[in-house]
Amino acid sequence: MSAHIFRELKDTNMKYKNRVRSRVANFKDSKNPNLRINVLSGAISPERIASMTAEEMASDEMRNLRDKFTKEAINDHQMAMTSGTKTDLLKCSKCKKTNCTYNQVQTRSADEPMTTFVLCNECGHRWKVIL
Repeated sequence: MSAHIFRELKDTNMKYKNRVRSRVANFKDSKNPNLRINVLSGAISPERIASMTAEEMASDEMRNLRDKFTKEAINDHQMAMTSGTKTDLLKCSKCKKTNCTYNQVQTRSADEPMTTFVLCNECGHRWKVIL
């Protein structure tokens, strides 16, 4: 594996050392046994492991966590783009209060209804409603 990294980077500088350290850390990660098994069984070749990104080497748990954070960031961004409309017609399922702000965005095709993104102003809980 390190020979393949060296072949790509053509030096043993900091970038090379960091890439090797990254591979070793991912192999040792007890929460990521699938990577170790796939490399040892030959399902992932040394050439492939040398060029994999952190996202590609991540465990299923880490991928799910990154997906969750990405979705939350998208929702935060969509909410931040428009200030929203305050309403007391929607009730938060977490705190049961009706102090909410909502935005409507066309997230699907034009002939489908708009998606309503709701933010509880009391507890910060977010949800979406598709009517």
